[in-house]
Amino acid sequence: MILTLVPDIMDVPADRWDALSAQAGFYLSHRWLSAQQHDPTARVRYALVHDEGRLIAAAPLYVVDTEPNDLYRVHEIVPGRAPGRTVLAGARRGYLNAPLLHPRLTPDRRREALGRLVAASRSLAAAEQAQPWWLYVTDAAAAELADVCNAVPVQLNQDARIPLPGSTFDDYLAGLPSKRRVTIRRERRAFAEAGYELRTLRLSECADAAGALAAQLQGRHGHPADPGFMAALLREQAEGMADTGIVHAAYAENRMIAFSLFYLHADTVWIRSTGYEYAQLRGAHEYFNLVYYLPIEYAYAHGATALHLGMESLRAKTFRGAVTSALWAVDGS
Repeated sequence: MILTLVPDIMDVPADRWDALSAQAGFYLSHRWLSAQQHDPTARVRYALVHDEGRLIAAAPLYVVDTEPNDLYRVHEIVPGRAPGRTVLAGARRGYLNAPLLHPRLTPDRRREALGRLVAASRSLAAAEQAQPWWLYVTDAAAAELADVCNAVPVQLNQDARIPLPGSTFDDYLAGLPSKRRVTIRRERRAFAEAGYELRTLRLSECADAAGALAAQLQGRHGHPADPGFMAALLREQAEGMADTGIVHAAYAENRMIAFSLFYLHADTVWIRSTGYEYAQLRGAHEYFNLVYYLPIEYAYAHGATALHLGMESLRAKTFRGAVTSALWAVDGS
């Protein structure tokens, strides 16, 4: 096995990278990582493991200079850790992570390839006088990393996704208890009767308006955000993602009142962002319709089999059919 580090994910053919990342999810896809790699708050290298010319393992490695997101500051999410420089291995955004390993490797070869990725993160961290960490890794990844790193994983949160059986929204409903079906039908009816004009847009068409609403959401949850800054982030995301994001938006009097942004990747719809002008909402369960029900309809229409919802608000998610799995931090040193 040969380990190399490259500075640009565009040096790796997208089909070869995504052959490894397909099961790991959207936030480790070639396109998402390429859109994130120019973030000025970190420097990235991509660890690649080849065997007889075939890419069999990979991981982005971020040397974090400044971390604006407190949920990626190790000392704030892992008990007993002091502030210090970090090298984050794997995805740095999206709260879902795993080392990328070829699915057809034997157990011994898999462990060896993972060992090369861990060694790469340790070497880079040592050169940068930093600590290597794997954050928000899945159950299976945490177990493998704990074995290779001789570390005890620390649970950070839980990830949520809604499986979508069958081929229609009614098939989704049929899998829920009757009381939940009644609630969802009532919430959908209230939204339909609220009189919003619904639009499906590309992110580039509405980044400014969506950014203003996303800033309101951040402020409501105790994270004040500048609308102009949020709009700029969304414009950059639209450009970096080749404008593949889909926006569902509710308008009133030709003004965007609420939106959700999502991506379709590997048979799953991935919710990425949402926002609301709270003073103008009509009490019509706008959040549940824009973040759950409309994306579920979109998923069925496009052959997707799951809706990924991520962390937080787990009670509301499980009520609507989500299954959860643990997310872990693993000390890579």
